[in-house]
Amino acid sequence: MRQSLCLNPNHLRVLKNKIRSSSRTSLKQKNLCVGTESATPPVKADGTFRLTTYNIENLFDDVDDPALNGRDEDIDDTKPEHQLVAVARTIRKLDSDILCMQEIESLDALMWFRDQYLTDMGYEHVVSLDAGNSRGIENAVLSRFPLSNPELWIGKELGGVHPEKYGNGKNFYAGEPVAFRRSPLKLDVEIPQSEGQDPWILTLFVVHHKSGRYSQYWREAESQTISQLAKRVEDEHPDRPIVILGDFNAQTSDKSVKIYFESGFNDIFANNESSGLQIITHESNRRIDLMLANSAAIEYLHGDAAFVLGTAARPQGVDWRMMDTFEGYASDHYPVSVDVTMERHQ
Repeated sequence: MRQSLCLNPNHLRVLKNKIRSSSRTSLKQKNLCVGTESATPPVKADGTFRLTTYNIENLFDDVDDPALNGRDEDIDDTKPEHQLVAVARTIRKLDSDILCMQEIESLDALMWFRDQYLTDMGYEHVVSLDAGNSRGIENAVLSRFPLSNPELWIGKELGGVHPEKYGNGKNFYAGEPVAFRRSPLKLDVEIPQSEGQDPWILTLFVVHHKSGRYSQYWREAESQTISQLAKRVEDEHPDRPIVILGDFNAQTSDKSVKIYFESGFNDIFANNESSGLQIITHESNRRIDLMLANSAAIEYLHGDAAFVLGTAARPQGVDWRMMDTFEGYASDHYPVSVDVTMERHQ
């Protein structure tokens, strides 16, 4: 189906002015383009596999979920056909071997999307589990390599209670225990080796932290607990490569991300020549989709080749309220990728 774009006269006036004032140069600097295909990713290095995180924004199918109603009703949330095509085009360009995603409605929705749009991509291994979110959105993984030991912590209390205020307003959750808004998805990926050799294991924590300007305290509590969960894996499996990746809804300067740094995790772009606008991951000009690796994982990652793939974006200063969607639009987030050495380190 084709979704039309409807704007009221005031929004249309503002949109025209914004488009006139957005130079093509500034858009190219961001590796983003409005209403066109996404940029071209680098070629995957020999002897590596590609790991990607991508919030594909509301992958809902057209099947009504009776468990979702009221303000969480999903019947009108079906992702438009042109967005599905744009997401699939982006995934095909990336050619990732392990694709971690956020905002997936369900395993059924993901399997339908894979079978309709990615049928020849080799994603034989799929995990998408209920994360305990009221909207029904999940974290998920499509992989060419075997996946095992998935684990969730739905409703896990993180310590403390919600404050009375949310910004200057009343906190809807005031006095209730702080818990995961969306449980992280932890799983192991079995990286195949030469014939006769056992695979090595890469542990992933796929996260989608609480959103909202005034939810810093909530994200910080989530970060503290996820760091502890990752530390538990390190204690049980010394030298295990671990990557925490996904939509952090925070930037590297925010405390909720610094908590991970203090726990021994490293930003994959820390020593990368790319910087600033080249590695923003959201159309709001923020870098909120991250990959954080422990020291064991850093040895495998080609951090100098990590990249963000720009996709079609709204003009600067134009948000979804003015321009809901358009041909070529996939998501308000851009995928983050890194190539990883295939061979086990001795």
